Amino acid sequence: MSSFFAFLDDIAVLAKAAAASIDDIAAGAGKAASKCAAVVIDDAAVTPQYVQGISPARELPVVGAIAKRSLINKGIIIVAIMILSAIAPWVFPWALIVGGCYLAYEGAEKIIHRLRHRSEAAAAQDVVERSPKDERSIVQGAATTDFVLSAEIMLISVDALESGDWWMRLAMLIVVAVLMTLLVYGSVGLLIKIDDAGRWIAERGVERTSSFLQAFGIGLVKLMPKVFALLTVVGVAAMLWVGGHLLIVNLADVGLPLFATIVHDLTGPIDNGVLLWCADSLISACFGIVVGAALTGIVQLAKKARGTAARESEGA
Repeated sequence: MSSFFAFLDDIAVLAKAAAASIDDIAAGAGKAASKCAAVVIDDAAVTPQYVQGISPARELPVVGAIAKRSLINKGIIIVAIMILSAIAPWVFPWALIVGGCYLAYEGAEKIIHRLRHRSEAAAAQDVVERSPKDERSIVQGAATTDFVLSAEIMLISVDALESGDWWMRLAMLIVVAVLMTLLVYGSVGLLIKIDDAGRWIAERGVERTSSFLQAFGIGLVKLMPKVFALLTVVGVAAMLWVGGHLLIVNLADVGLPLFATIVHDLTGPIDNGVLLWCADSLISACFGIVVGAALTGIVQLAKKARGTAARESEGA
């Protein structure tokens, strides 16, 4: 009998340990996920463009197909991260620097493109009709973009994790991957169907001669373009902030602490936590804009040089 109770005690101890591990995984995954907010917002802002022109009945299946590819992307990235964490952990700061440059470039490039083509963007409201045969290429293009953004999410996540246990880090990354995928593509699926719901409500209002339902439905339809526009603005701001922050922090980690020192000197006198975060984010965003603008200029010069070389070779 004493052996039986000892066995029950062992089970209770194991259950407590498992519960504690689950709590640790959830807490670590939640902390890591919070660090990825900017990339998640950008991912959610980018994805709806891939379903433009698709019939409403096919929108959710296409989003679902992209979500499946996103999970596959994250699985591949997690495997690579765990292997590198075992054999070459020094790679991560450099990878995060590259990721920060990418985010800064994307943010700055979107701002510059918007400023240069403001009138064209305002006039270009027509949607190109896409047939079901195009869905495979649509999903492929979305999956390529998602791979880059997923790599950013997982790299930021692994940098935020504090657990030194290999299996615990793996479990946290898996939780983050599933959570982020559900969050991004669940929200995208909801957003792209709100205007359809608005039309349905407006039609029910006409059938029931309800002016309230008609106004509410029409209001939802008119609201969604503004929501997507706001989401894009927030996504760009977040990319610049996170990109600049990644660059400042990880440049210090690889032996270039100048920018981190400048940020520390500028924000040192601030005692209020909220103001400190705002100041740090603003400085990071400004740094992201400068780096992103420089990278945009380099890319544009490279494209012009390549075009000139191509024309000269054709002329020869």
